[in-house]
Amino acid sequence: MEAAGPDIPFFRLDLDDEDIASVVSVLRGGWLTAGPQVAAFEDEFEQFMGEGVRAVAVASNTAGMHLALEALGIAQGDEVIVPTLTFTATAEVVRALGADVVFVDIDPQTLCIDPDKIAEAITPRTRAIMPVHFGGLPCDMGRIYALAEPHGIHVVDDAAHALPASIDGVHVGAGASDAAVFSFYANKTITTGEGGMIVSRNESLIERCKLTRFHGIDRDSFDRSAPDLAKLCYDVVAPGFKYNMNDMAASLGRTQLSRAHDFHTRRQHIAARYHDGVAGLPLTLPAWPKSHQTHSWHLYPIQFHDRAARDRFLEHLSRHGVGFSIHYRPLHQMTYWRERNNLRDDQFPVATRYAERCVSLPIFASMRDDEIARVIDVVQAAFH
Repeated sequence: MEAAGPDIPFFRLDLDDEDIASVVSVLRGGWLTAGPQVAAFEDEFEQFMGEGVRAVAVASNTAGMHLALEALGIAQGDEVIVPTLTFTATAEVVRALGADVVFVDIDPQTLCIDPDKIAEAITPRTRAIMPVHFGGLPCDMGRIYALAEPHGIHVVDDAAHALPASIDGVHVGAGASDAAVFSFYANKTITTGEGGMIVSRNESLIERCKLTRFHGIDRDSFDRSAPDLAKLCYDVVAPGFKYNMNDMAASLGRTQLSRAHDFHTRRQHIAARYHDGVAGLPLTLPAWPKSHQTHSWHLYPIQFHDRAARDRFLEHLSRHGVGFSIHYRPLHQMTYWRERNNLRDDQFPVATRYAERCVSLPIFASMRDDEIARVIDVVQAAFH
């Protein structure tokens, strides 16, 4: 089979005229940093998530996880349980606060954190668990809450992949977790270019995150721009960070959020086409969500029987102009984490085996039907 037609990227943005116009209007309005667009995006995100959920817009998912853990008092001497199959941001925010990361393996079907391994990892020093909704499939949150609650352990979801995933009709992040943090990086299910959102039902956590995202100053820059002497005089009431979102990003987030369900419908369609199109091939397909779950389909990872077959397949995709990625090389194999925590592959057999055999196929809302069909044809041709 020879390459035909244009290359298919691993990801392509879905931006329309309304997205572009929203950012241009901010540029023309003259207020670029955190201001009315950020406040409106937070309000609209709260409505999207459901009654009683509060939201804080931040510069990235990483910034949001850092703020959420800080608000919960995670500090030196504490332990935080994290799956090894995740991007390093999930773990690095724990170390940034001086706490220790305890890595655990994943469930072989869902690729999410394994609750049985969480149970084995809990110690008197465990202060938090950070489940990662891998690829957009919700974790087994019922079991995680049942493990955490008796010990007073906090739960902070890394929901970077999870918009608009749900469990029993409740959005991930709107449940019983202390907080959840979404990502709006360029390739996520909605984008602000760079950005993230903390959500929580805990009012004190939200207020702490709003304070610390901008240097611990007791009022934001938009308030301080008002011609009011009382508002011009601010105070620093806590050590903080420079983690605020800007109005250009928020304006894009607002228009993207208005199309989030349309984007999701398209991703579901692509996943279903893939499932049908490659059925019967010697592959392990991503777990289909159960009846009570909604999968965001941020990723579509497939697995081969061994590394050699996977590597041959990557060469095949490259020859035929189909983009791909690997999600992820697990953290126990990364130099810093391996050496600091004295980690070995045999401690994480599921994630180790998965990483040797996985590849993520293109899945994005702007993907055309002819592109979906071509990816399926190229995958099928690898086995003939």
